[in-house]
Amino acid sequence: MSDNQDKRVLSPIIKPKKDIEVIPPSTPTEKDSDKPGSELLFTAVGIISGVVEFIEDTRSATVTLSGNKYPLFYIPNNKGSVAFDALRKHIANTGNNNYRLIVYPKIIHFPGRDKPHQIGFQLVAFDSGNNEGMYGELKDLQFKLSGIWQFIPVCQTPCISVFKNFTEQRLEYIKKSDVSKRVKFMKASHIPLFWKDALVPPFRFNPKAPKEEQGRPYFVSIIAKFLPYKNAFGFESLAQMPLLEAPKFLKASKKMKAEALSLRKAEAAPYSEATKENTQEGSKFAMPIKRNKTDCN
Repeated sequence: MSDNQDKRVLSPIIKPKKDIEVIPPSTPTEKDSDKPGSELLFTAVGIISGVVEFIEDTRSATVTLSGNKYPLFYIPNNKGSVAFDALRKHIANTGNNNYRLIVYPKIIHFPGRDKPHQIGFQLVAFDSGNNEGMYGELKDLQFKLSGIWQFIPVCQTPCISVFKNFTEQRLEYIKKSDVSKRVKFMKASHIPLFWKDALVPPFRFNPKAPKEEQGRPYFVSIIAKFLPYKNAFGFESLAQMPLLEAPKFLKASKKMKAEALSLRKAEAAPYSEATKENTQEGSKFAMPIKRNKTDCN
């Protein structure tokens, strides 16, 4: 990096120990703070183009990209529902179901590094032909990704971790919500990314290493392409130089996550017991099945 670029690499992200962790940004230099539009934000949004199919009598849909079908979700708020219903209506009225869509990637990871993640997309908007704004900025399958470049325990591929950007309104909403809603709202999206010869290494936490030897997580902003054949994203270009400065963001603490998990287990326990009792009760009345010698085993 040049001397000018080095000035933008600031101190590591500090994580205070709170139930709701508000991760503050590093203090920007005077030079950077004077730049218009220099505010950083966590971002994951892009363009896909494919055949959309709504599943009858449900609020579910799929989009086909390069022969692969992916779930297409609506964002759980009023604007998200409006966009989803408008697309359904547009397809019904025009008979055309091939659209360019603005979407958020939705990644689901599972415990165990050997179990593959699942990818879906959340609908933001669809292109009805104006070709303006983001539709003109990005090509099909291109995404703007800004987040913390790191390995996570449940994925073999390094990820860009996109956290919930901080606002006072969001903080107030979280404070008024129950613990399960808080954790769900603050859940990060970990987007698997192939980045050959990355400018900076992905951060990898080593529980055995002393804190001073852990290294530093970088905040990166890039343009990436979704790769259906790899079910992941591939680096295309830098949007800005990697930084150790990150935007202010919200994150659920380990204590809050544990509390939400305990609550879910407690709520599920009565149903599990009822299912077990019904199964045992039903087995008392099950009639033995007589098999003929010709029956399959």
